[in-house]
Amino acid sequence: MAKIRFAALGDSFTEGVGDELEDGYVRGWADLFAEGVAHSTQQQVDYANLAIRGKLLGPIIAEQLEPAIALRPTMVSFAGGGNDMLRPSVDVDSLVKQTERSIHALLDIGAEPFMLSSGNFSQWMPLGERIQERGDEFVNAARRLADKLGIPYVNNWGDVELTKRVYWAEDRLHLSSAGHHRVAANALEELGYDAPTEWREEREEVDGPTRLENAKFAVQYVAPWIKRRLTGKSSGDGREAKYPDWVTITPN
Repeated sequence: MAKIRFAALGDSFTEGVGDELEDGYVRGWADLFAEGVAHSTQQQVDYANLAIRGKLLGPIIAEQLEPAIALRPTMVSFAGGGNDMLRPSVDVDSLVKQTERSIHALLDIGAEPFMLSSGNFSQWMPLGERIQERGDEFVNAARRLADKLGIPYVNNWGDVELTKRVYWAEDRLHLSSAGHHRVAANALEELGYDAPTEWREEREEVDGPTRLENAKFAVQYVAPWIKRRLTGKSSGDGREAKYPDWVTITPN
């Protein structure tokens, strides 16, 4: 079996925000997926992660696609557009067309790309109904594109288990460690690899947020997010990719 070289492209979802370890390292589903592939195949896997938090789809493509192609990967994950969905207006057709061009570029070098969505966080967010509608529209369009191109699509948005609060971080926008593990398991199974059973075990729901928690959430997360939007800043400004070049993942 040829060595697998897995490159991950995207935003905070793929960078791994919400799955911070005790030493401050940001892990996330892509790290876990690479470990899962290595374990399932019992072979070393080369792994690169070019994702950076806060990125819209356009910058993801402009800044990450060519560096990924230069690495000559055999497998590529592509997830983007979530931050676009949170903007006042969004052109879903344009996002899909940009995605299609990017996937074709990856197919042209012989890589095997797959697409995936984040989980559905709309119920926890302000203007949740609008986010739900936009998310449904984008996910359905992306799934049709994946079918058209004949590539796997991991629909985490449609995973009802992932709508439980236990799978989400305190900021309600990013997955918790449990959420990242479940997404990694979803991706592994969609692509035909074995996933550790504990990564997919259903969790008991936690209590809904109290008024005090909602007030804290508004001050700690919503207000800074609005400020960044108004000032044109991003949480990813000045950040570099976690693994811009290959690291080796060995089977556990």
